Amino acid sequence: MRTHQLFVSHSWSYSGQYERLIALLRSRSYFHFRDYSVPRHDPIHGTGTDVQLREAIRRQMAPCGVVLILAGIYATYSKWIDKEIDLARNGFSEPKPIIAIEPWGSQRTSTRVKAAADRAVGWNTESIVGAIRELS
Repeated sequence: MRTHQLFVSHSWSYSGQYERLIALLRSRSYFHFRDYSVPRHDPIHGTGTDVQLREAIRRQMAPCGVVLILAGIYATYSKWIDKEIDLARNGFSEPKPIIAIEPWGSQRTSTRVKAAADRAVGWNTESIVGAIRELS
């Protein structure tokens, strides 16, 4: 069975959504993945300059076949999610597909994230896993 290499772009201020997404993916039978994301406790979090952090994120993203972005409205105001979108699109010889995930129960989502995405899906295990399998 294939192991999908994933990078989940998310705000450290909203890390609960990231943790719920990872738990949702782990609970899915017959779906294996490796998480290359940058959680709050990761040493990258304390990296010095914006340039150093961007390069550290690029290294994390490099082996991934797909980038998942939690498309909550906070993403509209995050400079780092914009940089991660730019990295996915322009930071590698081949662009990385982007999947926008609309958070559970969200009334509003980031139109910028959805516009950048190759696919937008709701907070549904089968929709998310299906998009990952199709695009990675």
